[in-house]
Amino acid sequence: MSTISVENEAPSVTLTESAVRRVKFLMERKAVEGVALRLGVKGGGCSGLSYTMNLIDAGTDISDKDLRFDQNGITVVVDIKSARFLDGTELDYTTANLLEGGWKWSNPNAKRSCGCGTSFTPA
Repeated sequence: MSTISVENEAPSVTLTESAVRRVKFLMERKAVEGVALRLGVKGGGCSGLSYTMNLIDAGTDISDKDLRFDQNGITVVVDIKSARFLDGTELDYTTANLLEGGWKWSNPNAKRSCGCGTSFTPA
């Protein structure tokens, strides 16, 4: 299982400090060694494509069709198909208020996004 590692290139997705803290908190709650963060897109949602985010086993759930970036101690995995839609995206986590708190995707490749912020129309 060879993973494409692009540690010397800019990651296709960056995480803010707040997102890094939240992901590390979720990883600690999972209480398992060797966890990675998988980000991607899939068809669906109100705007055409939906964002996906999962904690995965870094030892078994990474394939040769994945890009891997290490950010602040977190292994971030993006499949090659999703990478073109997520390139340049920033993932943030906010607790600003109850209505607008949670994960925020800032995607330069989105022509428009839905109101809930979990799906987008590619440019």
